[in-house]
Amino acid sequence: MANAVSLKNVQKSFDEVRAVQNLSMDIPAGEIFGLLGPNGAGKTTTIRMLLHILMPDSGIIEILGDSGSRKITDQVGYLPEERGLFKKMRVIDTIKFFAELKGLSARKAGPLADKWLERVDLQEWRNRRVEELSKGMQQKVQFISTILHQPKLVILDEPFAGLDPVNTGLIKDIMLELVHNGSTIIFSTHLMDQAEKLCDSLCLIHRGQSMLQGKLTDIKARFGRNRCRIRYDGDARFLQDRSLVSRYDDYGQYVEIQPCDHVKPQTILAKAMEQVTVSGFDVTEPSLNEIFITVVKGS
Repeated sequence: MANAVSLKNVQKSFDEVRAVQNLSMDIPAGEIFGLLGPNGAGKTTTIRMLLHILMPDSGIIEILGDSGSRKITDQVGYLPEERGLFKKMRVIDTIKFFAELKGLSARKAGPLADKWLERVDLQEWRNRRVEELSKGMQQKVQFISTILHQPKLVILDEPFAGLDPVNTGLIKDIMLELVHNGSTIIFSTHLMDQAEKLCDSLCLIHRGQSMLQGKLTDIKARFGRNRCRIRYDGDARFLQDRSLVSRYDDYGQYVEIQPCDHVKPQTILAKAMEQVTVSGFDVTEPSLNEIFITVVKGS
């Protein structure tokens, strides 16, 4: 199966609002695919159509080779941005409940739930009510509930929300493990640095339309390799020279610069060394965050 998901000319409107407009995309099997876009772009509507919660007004959606059966959703795991846990229910019962909704028997779900609770360091909380857990712990419970039935397609909407760096790394490792074992992941997030590190391919949606899609490496190559990053001490007046610098982002410890057309990064470096003490310099591709801002603002 070349593609885990395919959308062809999909449209969805709510009264006068066109939430998704003629959207087509292919999501390769066995990859982490970024579904990106600003607030209100149409990402949630698209996900709900994939899950058969909403039906498209027109167009074709194929999931794991199936274009119509609701039963295919048993092979899909979905972690929504908003937590959907029952706060008065015990942790172990919550996980088993969601597993049974996906077709697992209680006998199989129990041992699997305990295995995953131990994996994410929640075993001692198995008999506590969900409301007693921190936000990060609840996120891990919801993540386990999403993947316990070993879905072929996993849809994760902001999976790192509420997690500290240690648990972010843990969930990241599990995501990579899922892909290694044959699952496909649709990863929806506003954190471009995470998407850039994890995604093989992506689609950037804005106002219900695909603005940019394909392999991340190909997308970045389209935007050129002419950005430069400089670490320095001093008064960087050269950043205000519009004959040299098209735009820049100052991060305090360093500055990322997009030179003007036909200005080489080395020219920026030479000017910087006239005014400041340079402690680091490299030439880079544009970050996904920069590409995101460029595409959304440019539209």
